[in-house]
Amino acid sequence: MNDLKEPTRHRGPLPLCLLLLGVVAVVVISPVALPSGSAEQQVRAPAVPRDEKLWRQALEIHRKAIVIDTHNDVTTPMANDDYDLSGTPPTPYRTSIERMKQGGLTAEFFSLYVKPWYVTHGGAARRTLDMIDSVYRSVERHGNDLIFATSAADIRRAKKQGKIAALMGIEGGHAIENSLSTLREFYRLGVRYMTLTWNNTNDWADAGRGEKKHDGLSDFGKEVVREMNRLGMLVDVSHVSDKTMSDTLDVSKAPIIASHSSARALTNQPRNIPDDLLRRIAQNGGVVQVNFYAAFIDPKAIEADAERTKRLKKQTDMLEAKFKDDPERLAEEGDKLEAANPLPPTPLSALIDHIDHIVKVAGIDHVGLGADFDGANDMPEGAKDVSMLPNITYELLKRGYSERDIRKILGENFLQVFAGAERLARTSSKTISGDGSVRRIAK
Repeated sequence: MNDLKEPTRHRGPLPLCLLLLGVVAVVVISPVALPSGSAEQQVRAPAVPRDEKLWRQALEIHRKAIVIDTHNDVTTPMANDDYDLSGTPPTPYRTSIERMKQGGLTAEFFSLYVKPWYVTHGGAARRTLDMIDSVYRSVERHGNDLIFATSAADIRRAKKQGKIAALMGIEGGHAIENSLSTLREFYRLGVRYMTLTWNNTNDWADAGRGEKKHDGLSDFGKEVVREMNRLGMLVDVSHVSDKTMSDTLDVSKAPIIASHSSARALTNQPRNIPDDLLRRIAQNGGVVQVNFYAAFIDPKAIEADAERTKRLKKQTDMLEAKFKDDPERLAEEGDKLEAANPLPPTPLSALIDHIDHIVKVAGIDHVGLGADFDGANDMPEGAKDVSMLPNITYELLKRGYSERDIRKILGENFLQVFAGAERLARTSSKTISGDGSVRRIAK
């Protein structure tokens, strides 16, 4: 999830080069109709001729692979609008069950993003519970398509059953309201990762875009990491400051994740990860799930984003004044404003460049996909929504990746990290609360 400085959710023109993939379908016809209700009803013929033999190979690999996306913010309209992933997503969001099937998706982590407004006004934990309930509602309504999942084994079972595994991750440690007991309750409800901060620094961890007041993790923040390790909840370092990331790597005995971050060496954004920390994540056994957002993968988009922010400031200020007491409506209207003012196109090659870079720096076992769909508007051509994931498989094949390595990137790397955290938890404790820390922040 991005703030107004990280543009959110844009339904821009669809890419020129995708033929959509169903969960089991491998027949390719051009052009292909998108799900009904889509703003763009057809995928147009590619501008550059596609290698049809390679495309068929990509579809076959994609069909067999376990495909995991570790960050999707469609949970916000699910909670706000009772959108249950069926039918046409509310504007300007793009995720639906049909599109997940077309993208060959095996598992989706639904982001429980709680805006910082709830920190100052109260209700962060309750908002998290509302979002958790929205995921349960969708799974219960669509049992033929979705399965609630809390483990690596559940994801593999979903693949065998031809269903989509629905998992949950908290985005922003302020959601636990400084309570390890609350953290444990969220684990009981099925949450399997927590991003230590969002863009706001909280009471125990510094954010990459927030005030630096703890020099990374506070003592309580280190206790949060240890408790997550004990439970088997993945520690997510997207959004955190470099020092917080370094401290987390010092403390964590389990492999960690960056659920939606890219490479800073290619795009100089504080939300991206520098090479020295990419290497440390590899040494930890963790995985970096590459974010698709244009301004995180394309330096040209950073300049365009700054220009757009300046150009839309008057409208943005009016929205902030009008909806100052309604953070959800403010975000929705901001999303619509940005959707009407998209950034210039970013090529899919920019996203693949980030995957390449992380492979070179951290190794093939330490990269995956964390798109940030419906948390950011401006995605690269060929990867505008979840239905388009087969394009990534095709582009990786074009760059010479083997089937084995492509399957690692699509999901197997993440599964290894998830299973590793689960193994550590099994050896660390046999209870959820009984062995849990009761340490609190002295305020």
